[in-house]
Amino acid sequence: MTRVTEHLRLARAGAVATLTIDRPAKRNAMSLAMWSALPELMAEVDADETIRVLVITGGEHFSAGADIGEFAALRTEPADAERYGLAVHDGARAIATLRKPTIAAITGWCIGGGCEIALACDVRMAADDASFGITPAKLGIVYAFASTKQLVDVVGPAWAKQILYTGDIFDAATALRIGLVNELHPGAAAVRKRALGAAELIASRAQVSVRGAKTIVNRITGGQLTEDDAVRELYQESVTSADYAEGVRAFLDKRKPNF
Repeated sequence: MTRVTEHLRLARAGAVATLTIDRPAKRNAMSLAMWSALPELMAEVDADETIRVLVITGGEHFSAGADIGEFAALRTEPADAERYGLAVHDGARAIATLRKPTIAAITGWCIGGGCEIALACDVRMAADDASFGITPAKLGIVYAFASTKQLVDVVGPAWAKQILYTGDIFDAATALRIGLVNELHPGAAAVRKRALGAAELIASRAQVSVRGAKTIVNRITGGQLTEDDAVRELYQESVTSADYAEGVRAFLDKRKPNF
């Protein structure tokens, strides 16, 4: 499967899909058309049961953020700015609410909307020379609530405030220290190789467990504090699943499970 929209390329190898941001002349800055294409692309990934994990990556740069060059034409009037903001929100939410695990493989600049895309992913792996920042304070824009919550969930309120108040650009070592990224690797090739390897490993695990874990973690970060019937249903689904039966058989047979 290969699906190409304006500067976005979705491809699949086995159970792993890769969404590549491909606009090198603009350091992968996200246009309105690119933001608007994300919900449909995520819907395709979600609907294809042969895809188990999604990796999002770029080229030399992950993404320099929203294409500010469009703002004069597309965000001048308040109603236009609201429509543009909704497209960004819907694009980031489509990634964040995907049922399947997502990994951001971050290289070069990961700024503004690029950081918003990375934060929408479950796991973030970065090259050790990557740069990060969220810069609405330099533009007179208030960062969206859902994306602010994701930033707070990942780095905590104190660091979220510093990042948003200052709009400063910070290095990969700082991103690792504050928990913005899970891992650092020496250069673009290494981080992409690691991200794809991790995706293949996750794809090989029991999907009833992986998706159950994603659902429960997201419920916890969404404020749920106790089990409810929906969570108990996840437990019941797992112990009656083909994955569970295969896992038990493989353990008794002393072999690797084939989920």
